[in-house]
Amino acid sequence: MTPHDLIIFDCDGVLVDSEPASNQCLVDNLARYGLELDLARSMELFVGGTMAGVRDIARDMGANLPEEWLDEIRAETHARLAQGVEAVPGINALLDLADRADLPFCVASNGSPKKMRITLGQTGLWDRFEGAIFSAYELGVSKPDPALFQAAARHFDAQAPVVIEDSRSGVLAARRAGMRCLGYAPHGNGVALAELGAEVFADMRAVPRLLGLSGLTEAAEPA
Repeated sequence: MTPHDLIIFDCDGVLVDSEPASNQCLVDNLARYGLELDLARSMELFVGGTMAGVRDIARDMGANLPEEWLDEIRAETHARLAQGVEAVPGINALLDLADRADLPFCVASNGSPKKMRITLGQTGLWDRFEGAIFSAYELGVSKPDPALFQAAARHFDAQAPVVIEDSRSGVLAARRAGMRCLGYAPHGNGVALAELGAEVFADMRAVPRLLGLSGLTEAAEPA
């Protein structure tokens, strides 16, 4: 029996494997403005942040970004993501199990609704989350501010939500909201998440055990 009454998922990197594509767009774009980064460094700096935050960091690092840069990078990122992203392995089976357990779930992201429609839409996840999508762009607050997660919990009248995140800013937001946080680190990069208080795991098939659910073993997707 799970002690939780809501699962709050991050989007990029947790529901859809979109971070490498998004960050490669950043790498390519920022190089045009004088800032050379590799993909690993871009992901270290920018995963979990907002585009406005990326702009500010990039400028501090020497990028000569124009005033219209936010519109430019969003358009480039959306075009790249529209070429194809995949759902994170095991996520559909986990959602199926949550449905069988009558455990509500939602997504709370620093990304825009347009971006989520592109990524979740092409993976079949948009319909599963429609009506339960919380965006920093619409609410006017972004992680690590806890208000995004708090708004999701209020919507569901949840008293014991659990958050699944893959970024430092997301873990901070969950901890500041007083919520349990599971830190998804499939590539063995969970040290920073653990230091912030997340319970780190590397495979979505581990989540039912962590949440006190059961039955995913039989329904799990192959690794």
